[in-house]
Amino acid sequence: MTNKTYEKELRKLHVELVKLQEWVRHQGLKVCIVFEGRDGAGKGGVIKAITERVSPRVFRVVALPAPTEREQSQMYLQRYMMHFPAGGEVVIFDRSWYNRAGVERVMGFCTKEQSERFLKMAPIGEKAMVDSGIILLKYWLEVSQEEQTRRLEARIEDGRKIWKLSPMDLESYSRWYDYSRARDAMFAATDTDFAPWYVAGSDDKKRARLNIIKHLLERIHYEALPREKVVLPKRQKPGDYREPDYPVKIVPQFY
Repeated sequence: MTNKTYEKELRKLHVELVKLQEWVRHQGLKVCIVFEGRDGAGKGGVIKAITERVSPRVFRVVALPAPTEREQSQMYLQRYMMHFPAGGEVVIFDRSWYNRAGVERVMGFCTKEQSERFLKMAPIGEKAMVDSGIILLKYWLEVSQEEQTRRLEARIEDGRKIWKLSPMDLESYSRWYDYSRARDAMFAATDTDFAPWYVAGSDDKKRARLNIIKHLLERIHYEALPREKVVLPKRQKPGDYREPDYPVKIVPQFY
């Protein structure tokens, strides 16, 4: 897909996302979108494409760091629950409570019993979310081994992306099939009628972004709200106002 075609289609979807935003605010909807997938699957790019033209006051992105000592002593879902949407909000989780089914399980940050208990309890928690009126969408981005390798190698060479490549990423890269087993167990336990998993192939980043945005727009009912035509008012006359001669500090013209 050419950049021109991609930008053209993305612009159309951005217009629809703005319509969705206004409908969410008007109706007081509560929307929660979860993005999961292997390192390098493209979660960040999809989230950026979704939020690029909407208000951060409506579309909130939650990307939690490693839990603190205090958070480790809490009920597992507790630190995620505080970020759940209120009326008129869309909350996007860049990784979520499913850390326990993925990285924590594979890397040994939780016990096998803790992971299995989570898989039993997650559907119960998600049923409570849905019953409370939250629209819950869960996306798994599926990337091939070859494409993941290409993307992670690109991070090594790109100073803009090197922060995305942590020792944890390198370790997880070597455990491809451990993650596959964890993913399979997660799907088997938590792919429910009320909160299903949607899998998007992400080897082609542009198509993945467009497909996911199009899909989530179809999963949430919204209508375009009527808007009056906007006309800029006349500016007031300066009257006795004069620009001050205060010696402000000017940013140099570097470019």
